[in-house]
Amino acid sequence: ALSNNRNVIMKVIIPVAGAGTKLRPHTYTQPKALIPMAGKTILGVILDQLSSREFEEYVFVVGYLGEKIQDYIRQYYGHLNCTFVTQNDRKGTGHAIYLTANVVGDSEVLIVYGDTICDYNLDALLDNPHSVVGVKRVDDPRNFGVAEIDKDNKILKVAEKPAIPKSNMAMVGIYKIKETRVMYEVLARELEKDSAIDGEYHFTTIMQEMIKSGIVFDAHKMNHWFDCGRKETLLETNKTLLKKMYDEKQDMVMPEQLINSVVIPPVNIGKGCIIRDSIIGPSVSIGENSLVASSIIKNSILGNYARLEEVVLEASIIGSDAYVKGVCQSLNIGDNTEIDLG
Repeated sequence: ALSNNRNVIMKVIIPVAGAGTKLRPHTYTQPKALIPMAGKTILGVILDQLSSREFEEYVFVVGYLGEKIQDYIRQYYGHLNCTFVTQNDRKGTGHAIYLTANVVGDSEVLIVYGDTICDYNLDALLDNPHSVVGVKRVDDPRNFGVAEIDKDNKILKVAEKPAIPKSNMAMVGIYKIKETRVMYEVLARELEKDSAIDGEYHFTTIMQEMIKSGIVFDAHKMNHWFDCGRKETLLETNKTLLKKMYDEKQDMVMPEQLINSVVIPPVNIGKGCIIRDSIIGPSVSIGENSLVASSIIKNSILGNYARLEEVVLEASIIGSDAYVKGVCQSLNIGDNTEIDLG
């Protein structure tokens, strides 16, 4: 039998206000959440994952290039009940979530960071009777929020980027919070006493205070976790999602004009693309209305309206409206760029 929790009114908070400095130059003109990914965007993958359940409201915390997030949501997810909250000062995820207090009220919430793609059982996480934290074992947990977990899967303690971690279970940026009133009270107290670390209020600090107050958090282990904050993990995520689509025999989007060319799956090629005298794949995503001529491309992501001629690309990310001509091996090029490598 299904849990009665399915009837609980729940809202979703998705913080997408970060500047994505590790992904520059792409994030100068494009929010990190909207970077192309296996025929979608990072944010699109997250929202499609959540579509198997009904939520009362989606609350997006926007900031840097926030109007692009709003335009994207209205264009592709206009059927969702969405609210946008603006974080003008980048003071971390704790501060971002605090700004949603008036919108969320006492509703239970699912918090999903807008730059994190995970493979997990959404129903099991939501139907858990306690508050829940998504975790994944990592080799080096020092760069993450870390959770200490007992044999019953209860979280004993959490810490943000500990120098000497007592656990290798990293928190992935997915939380189900039942005690929202307590969460917002703790957030308000932390902001009042100005407890920011390096100018940021970490949600890990809020969780630890909630645990100390007696609130029970269960750990939910992720099958896979991709923190899409760097070029390397973006390409790895793109590769994994394309392979999953291919294995599940989902329809691969193919170019409208494929002229004297070879496509090696898995790939995803947007509408209106022209591929001429080229080899594409494996593990390539190309945005809409792009042109690729006399080129070899593998394990790469190309944005919309990109134009590539006479290039050999591997492990590269090419932004929208970029023009590349010549011969090269690995590039990281932002939007509206023109490069001649000849």
